[in-house]
Amino acid sequence: MARTALTMTAATLTATAALLLTACGGGDDDSSQDDIKGAETGAASPSASDSASSSAAPGIKRPVISLPSSFQLTFADWKSDDTQQQAVLDDAKEELRAGYAAIIANNPDSEDVAFYDTDSGRSQSKKWIKSYTDKNVTVIGKLPVFDPKVTLQDDGTTASLGYCTNETEAYTKHRKTGKVEGNPKDMDPEVYYLVTLRKSSQGVWQNSSVRSERGECSK
Repeated sequence: MARTALTMTAATLTATAALLLTACGGGDDDSSQDDIKGAETGAASPSASDSASSSAAPGIKRPVISLPSSFQLTFADWKSDDTQQQAVLDDAKEELRAGYAAIIANNPDSEDVAFYDTDSGRSQSKKWIKSYTDKNVTVIGKLPVFDPKVTLQDDGTTASLGYCTNETEAYTKHRKTGKVEGNPKDMDPEVYYLVTLRKSSQGVWQNSSVRSERGECSK
């Protein structure tokens, strides 16, 4: 369900799904199991997208993103008293929701994802989404996203965001066979993410890169 761990250099940025599932594979090694991040295709009725926060830049028409009830993506304590930090949290949350919606819709070329990504971030996100769609799987279950920490750089247009997810109740589901897979029992279900964001000329905080490391949330 997570975007797998990435190296520090931009040249080596790649993306795969982050939930290491035994039957789905993923990552650089076809025998590994890095998969999950969305939910079942249109079978379930979608829930309405969270409305944009008042901290969002005014005058920007953001995509309306919905996820089906078969995949519950929740954001605990995703609030800040600082309006700039809240703007980062709002846009980062919608980028993550857009990515899962693209997996569910079987659409690696989602314009909603592109809206919340820089060019380099879009390339990374597309590889991650395709790590599901190329295997004809979607995601179901529950994925809590929690413990967000935002750091704003002095330039005012760069930010970093760290957060955690818990994949205990998140699964992949094959679109054709209906086979459901989860993480191996001995795998740590918590994944730590570090996201770099850039503020666009329109005032949207866009994902530039994402790194992750399984098991770091408990440290």
